[in-house]
Amino acid sequence: MTTAVQDFGKVAVLMGGRSAEREISLMSGRGVLEALRSVGVDAHAFDPAEQPLDDLKRQGFARCFIALHGRFGEDGTVQGALELLGIPYTGAGVMTSSIAIDKVMTKRVWLAEGLPTPGFVALRRGEFDAARVAAIPRELGLPLIVKPVREGSSLGLTKVTDAAAMAGAVAAAAALDADILCEQFIAGDEVTCAVLGSGLQARALPVIHIVAPDGQYDYQNKYFTDVTEYRVPCDLPAGEEAAIQALVLKAYRVLGCRGWGRIDVMIDGATRQPWLLEINTSPGMTGHSLVPMAARAVGLDYPALCVELLASAALDQPAPAGGPA
Repeated sequence: MTTAVQDFGKVAVLMGGRSAEREISLMSGRGVLEALRSVGVDAHAFDPAEQPLDDLKRQGFARCFIALHGRFGEDGTVQGALELLGIPYTGAGVMTSSIAIDKVMTKRVWLAEGLPTPGFVALRRGEFDAARVAAIPRELGLPLIVKPVREGSSLGLTKVTDAAAMAGAVAAAAALDADILCEQFIAGDEVTCAVLGSGLQARALPVIHIVAPDGQYDYQNKYFTDVTEYRVPCDLPAGEEAAIQALVLKAYRVLGCRGWGRIDVMIDGATRQPWLLEINTSPGMTGHSLVPMAARAVGLDYPALCVELLASAALDQPAPAGGPA
């Protein structure tokens, strides 16, 4: 460790918040809080849904570990507030967070950089009708995926196998977000790859092959059952893991990520072409979460991972030397 734990000062672990992923965020935050305290960090829980963010300044916090997930935590809003307060924080900065939370904008950036991501149709609530929805299966083919643009943990996600189910799938997604993503379904292997670090120093952790019952890697199977199999080291054919790690690193860097992140990928079962799905810039840190799992595979235990992430806390716009705090 390049930074001694006493040099971190008073640390806030931001958890809970107001998003649909509040329950998972509390689980992540409690894990991080316990881990940091176990190695001597002066860490404290802080729930932005229960106290104003400017209390961070009043209470003397020197840096923040963001364990918030979804909107109002992973979307640039909290990051912007921390920039104004001048308190360094873990993970992506304001612009990257606001782009990465939006699955459509993320895909547009990746496509502009020549990176592979499944075909899609974006729907904005109030700007489409029943005829538009009914036409999407003809454009993308079946099955297809319908999901909210700015939610994680598979909330509001539906796999549509029958065109008659489109309206219900769109309604389920619209209950969580004003914008909806309809995405081409890729049949094959589901994998995920975490990245630690920033810029050219960023490094990909081992790829995890996710094998869920009947392919249903949903909210329940992600966090509350033990029926999903996580293969790490993964069982991919020779050379595929390295190729996916290289692709994920490029996808991470072009978005301007820093600190950490995790990118989900589908591998076409017929062609073995990897397709980028989405990125998480404040990944889960629960007992079922994948970044800690990948870190353990390279000898980085949970407390050491938390300390490395905390040490990477930064600001987009650090105060100039000698300037006001």
